[in-house]
Amino acid sequence: MSNPVLGFAGMTHLGLVSGVCAAEKGFRTVCFDPAASRIAALARRELGVAEPQLDDLVLKNASRLSFTSKPADLAACDVIYVAPDVPTDDQGGSDLGPINALLDIVVRSARADAAIVVLSQVPPGFTRDRQLPGRTLIYQVETLIFGRAVERALYPERYIVGCADPAQPLHASYAAFLAAHGCPVLPMRYESAELAKISINMCLVASVSTANTLAELCEKIGADWSEIVPALKLDKRIGQHAYLAPGLGIAGGNLERDLATVCSFADCYGTDANVVRAWIANSRHCRNWAVRTIRSVLLDSEPGATVAVWGLAYKENTHSVKNSPSLATIAQLAGTRLRLHDPLVPSSVAAYPNAEGASDPLAAASGADALMILTPWPQYRSIPPSQIAKVLRGRIVLDPYGVLDHKAAAAAGLDVFTLGKPPLRAEHR
Repeated sequence: MSNPVLGFAGMTHLGLVSGVCAAEKGFRTVCFDPAASRIAALARRELGVAEPQLDDLVLKNASRLSFTSKPADLAACDVIYVAPDVPTDDQGGSDLGPINALLDIVVRSARADAAIVVLSQVPPGFTRDRQLPGRTLIYQVETLIFGRAVERALYPERYIVGCADPAQPLHASYAAFLAAHGCPVLPMRYESAELAKISINMCLVASVSTANTLAELCEKIGADWSEIVPALKLDKRIGQHAYLAPGLGIAGGNLERDLATVCSFADCYGTDANVVRAWIANSRHCRNWAVRTIRSVLLDSEPGATVAVWGLAYKENTHSVKNSPSLATIAQLAGTRLRLHDPLVPSSVAAYPNAEGASDPLAAASGADALMILTPWPQYRSIPPSQIAKVLRGRIVLDPYGVLDHKAAAAAGLDVFTLGKPPLRAEHR
């Protein structure tokens, strides 16, 4: 059979990246969004999404990609993914209104023989509740990671597929698309697939919470978490790819949503979710590490100090600030003068009255009493500590993710505070 035509409905991060990567795999791809303004921006190659390689792939696959706000154009598709980003509130609750509305449009517009695939993350029970007689409805687990989304879409580890009857063969066009990626396909019932996504994230949260808990202990007793990690990764029960890097709590929205979903289901059905609630509490504690540290080493004694902040996005290589630890830190520093820099996020996003943006990292640090590197952007790693020491008025650097070469920082006269390590004091006073 010839390659099926793919459709992707919802041109926010998930749908846009997935659609462009389908074109890169050689499939004619229809990218639909009901917002005509969004489609017009995409036609001008204003993507509104920051991901490594994405702009280049849009240009490379222009002949296979079409962007449209006309639902009728979806009738050309053999498989249509419903893939809008599902917004969450500050407690991790999902707003399913937009995906329901978009799914209704797709169902009305798709051919009767087309497969409709829900790719957005939804709670268990969502897909089965939306089955329609005579329609093929599938749920597929998405495992994209902000900052690595293109890589994950092009080279998936496996496909987890929720079906009405997992014993039956998959829709032929849908199976052909999956086969082009050369990875295992795991069919299962709808609810199992929906819960599989949550299960993956629960395991990640458990690893992150373990790392954060023990890394904080390392700071107090003189141990170094980075020395312990290799021993854990050589244990086959944990593994080379385990999430063991300490961080400033859980951010980005997706993990928080899954924690909230499990707690909600536990409350509904009377199951135990106390360990999940403990993870949530641990995340909140870890998020405040920078606030606790900068107060104890500077602001408690010098409340009028100026602090530079590098990084506003919740992680590197993305413009997303959903539950950003940096913004959470800034919000707790009322009255402190701040100088902000981020490669993608404008300083105005911080909505902080005593902050000013800077055009480059060193300009932000110039004349400041301390520097906090709260997003580990690659470009920050390339800045020699000697240059930072030259422009920084003070000597204090909060580097939770270990962006800097710490030996070089100490040699340059900086005091560096990092997650999972005792403070590294300057070699020269």
